Amino acid sequence: MSVLNQKTIKKNIVFNGVALHSGKMVHMEIKPSQPNTGIIFKRTDLKSNNIIIPGIFNVSSAIFCTTISNSYGVKVSTIEHLMGAFYGMGIDNALVEVDGDELPILDGSAKLYVQEISNSGVVSSNFPIKVIKIENKITLREGKKFISFEPSKLSLDIDFEIVYENSLIGTQRNLVKVYEDDLTDVFNSRTFCVYDDIEKLKKMNLAKGGSLENAIVVNDKKVLNDDGLRNKLEFVNHKILDCIGDLYLSGYKIIGKLKCSQGGHRLTNQLLRKVFENDANFSVIEVKENKVPHSFINKRYLKSIA
Repeated sequence: MSVLNQKTIKKNIVFNGVALHSGKMVHMEIKPSQPNTGIIFKRTDLKSNNIIIPGIFNVSSAIFCTTISNSYGVKVSTIEHLMGAFYGMGIDNALVEVDGDELPILDGSAKLYVQEISNSGVVSSNFPIKVIKIENKITLREGKKFISFEPSKLSLDIDFEIVYENSLIGTQRNLVKVYEDDLTDVFNSRTFCVYDDIEKLKKMNLAKGGSLENAIVVNDKKVLNDDGLRNKLEFVNHKILDCIGDLYLSGYKIIGKLKCSQGGHRLTNQLLRKVFENDANFSVIEVKENKVPHSFINKRYLKSIA
C-alpha cells in the first residue's frame, strides 16, 4: 500500500457531545468515502440542501471558530479541530454527518478525533494524494497582526506567535514541521479563554456549551482547570492546531512555510484566498514514489495505515 495515495477511515466513527457555542447536544458520525470525494459535511437534521463542502471560499464566518456554508445558507461550524485531525492523520476522503449546525467540542482539542481515527484504521486507494507547493511569498498585515506564506522544499512549517495581555499566557511562539515533528502536543492542546472574556462571549450568544471540561480558562495568573496545562506551550499549540485545520480547507496538502503573529481563523482564510487568486502563487505537485521522500502524513501516525 502506498502512503502517497488517498486514504479514508476503515469503519464508522461516532461522537456525541455538546457544541461549544450553541450549547446543544450533537450526534456526529464520520463514515468512509470514495477517492477524490474529499471531506464532505452532511446535515442529517435537514432533508434537502444539506451538503456542505469545506472550501476556502465557503467560509461564511471566522469569528472564534470556522463556519462553512453552502449556497442555500446551510452551515456547519467549529470544524477546525476535526479538519486538523484529518490533515495530520492523512485522511483525504470522509463523510461527516452531524445532526446540527455545529460539531461537538469534545475536550476542546483534536485528541479524541485522532484517537478514534487511529482506532478505526485507515484504508488506502489507488489514487494519488493532492499536494500544492507555494511558489511566491505572500504577506498580509492587519495592525500588529500578520501572516505570510513562502516557498519551502518539501515541508509544511508553521511558525506561530501569540501575544496576550494576560501575564500567564503572555507571548508564546512555536515552530512545527507538520510532516516531521511529533504533533501529540498540538493535537492535545485545548481551546482557551480569559475568565474576564466569558461574559462578553455569552452576550454574543457564544460559548454556551463552554466549561472546564472542554476549554482552558485563565483567571489572572491562574489556570482554573484542576488538571492544569497539558504542555507548556498549550496556548500557542492550540492556535497551530486551528491553523492546520483551516489550511485543509484548501483541499490540498501544502508545501510551504507559514509565519503568523496574533492571527487566527480569519487571517488564515484570507491568506489562502490570496494564494488561490493567482495561479502563479502555487503549483500542483504530481506525486510519485521516486520523487517524494516522505508521505505528507505525520510520520508518527504511519503505523496506523501500514
